[in-house]
This record gives sequence, C-alpha cells and structure tokens, in this order.
Amino acid sequence: MDENNTILVSEEGHIGIITLNRPEESNSVNLEMLNEVAYQVQTWEYDDNIRCIIIKGSEKVFAAGIDLKALGEELNQQSLALKAWQDEFNKIENCCKPIIVAVSGFALGLGCDLALAGDIILAAESAQFGYPELSIGLIPSFGGCSKLIHQVGRAKAMEAIITGRALSAEEASLCGLISRVVPLKDLFNEAMKVGRRIASLPYQAVLQAKETLKQVENMNVLNGRELELKSCRLSMNTQEFRDISAKFK
Repeated sequence: MDENNTILVSEEGHIGIITLNRPEESNSVNLEMLNEVAYQVQTWEYDDNIRCIIIKGSEKVFAAGIDLKALGEELNQQSLALKAWQDEFNKIENCCKPIIVAVSGFALGLGCDLALAGDIILAAESAQFGYPELSIGLIPSFGGCSKLIHQVGRAKAMEAIITGRALSAEEASLCGLISRVVPLKDLFNEAMKVGRRIASLPYQAVLQAKETLKQVENMNVLNGRELELKSCRLSMNTQEFRDISAKFK
C-alpha cells in the first residue's frame, strides 16, 4: 500500500478494500481521489478473485465534501470539467460487483455522493449524511438531488438540500437512505462479515441479483416482475445453479 496515494488498497480473501486516504484534508474529494477509487473499482470488476468491494474512510470522517482548494484551482484555470467528475461516479455506480460502504463521521457533499454510489451502506452512530453545497452557492451535481428524492422522499430531500441539515445515522436508517447502523467499534468487522457472506454465495447469482435490482429500481411493479422472471431464467441456465440443484435430485 502506497501511503502517498489518495486511497489505500488491500485485499482480504475475495474482498477488495479501499480506504480513503487524505487525512489532513478530512478525506475531502478531489478529482485525483475519485479517479483512483473508480480505477480500482474497475480493476477489481475484471478480477474474478474479487467478489465484493468495501469502501471506507477513517473513524472520524468518511469524506467531508469536495476539496474546495482544488475546486478553486480548477475554476481559476477554467479547467473545471463536471462531466469528468460524473464519469468517475458512473464507473463506481455501474460496477457489476456489490460495493459495501462503511461510514463513520461526516459523509457530506461529494462524500455523501460517494457513499450513495455503493450498494450496501453500513454506518456508525457518529455518521452524518448531508449536502451543504448551497452554503457556497452550489447545488449537488452528482446524484444528490435525484437520489434523495427517490430514497427519502420529497420533504426530507427538500429540507436536507435547501437547508443543508445533515441526517444522523439513525435518521438515515429510518428513512431508508442506508442499510443499518452498527457500533463504531464493529463497523469494519461488520462490513467484512457482510462481504464474506456475499463472497460465499453463488457468484453469477450475486451479479444477476445486483443488476436486476438496479434495473427494477426505476420500473413500475409490473415491468419489474417481468424483468425478475427473465433474470431468474438466466440464473437457472448457469452452471453453478445446475451444480447446486443436482445435489437435491
């Protein structure tokens, strides 16, 4: 692991672990960090040994928003490319393998976007999720508005974005923004436990399940059920299903 990088990378069994590594900047997100996260996610996407990915920050902060200094430099150089930032988020969100995000402390602005780019969010009691962009004259640009509206409803999304009030871990859990709250001392171990459980399951079925869930999220119930049926047929044609079902004959 190279501690000069904006992320630290390790592997444990079939689990790839990304640790955000800008402690002096409270893990604020710059384009370099986002590039490195997306690159590593894509690298593991094509590695059959890795079946699940964990993204985590430090105990005190997950990621405290965009790096304002880097943003200012880009604006001064007239080199701000919002599309480039969005492309990196898309690479993370479109990963075919499950991504677990372990959040403690602040996940604000782009830090919250990065957390929501994952599939399963586990949060310590100290976690706070929010979008303070309006305080510097901006609005969320990488999924905050659309995801909050879909996941927590119009009223909470309006309050969170227009006032900048962060959601506590408990509140985020109650409104369905995250999976669940766990004690800080158990956060990483619980993320690993979930990762090991995923890695132990039939591989193709896990990939098919994630892809199906992503697609049905934006469908009505009738179309979603049709897609589920097609996905089930596909999973029944895999060798892993045939091998498992043969044991019950």
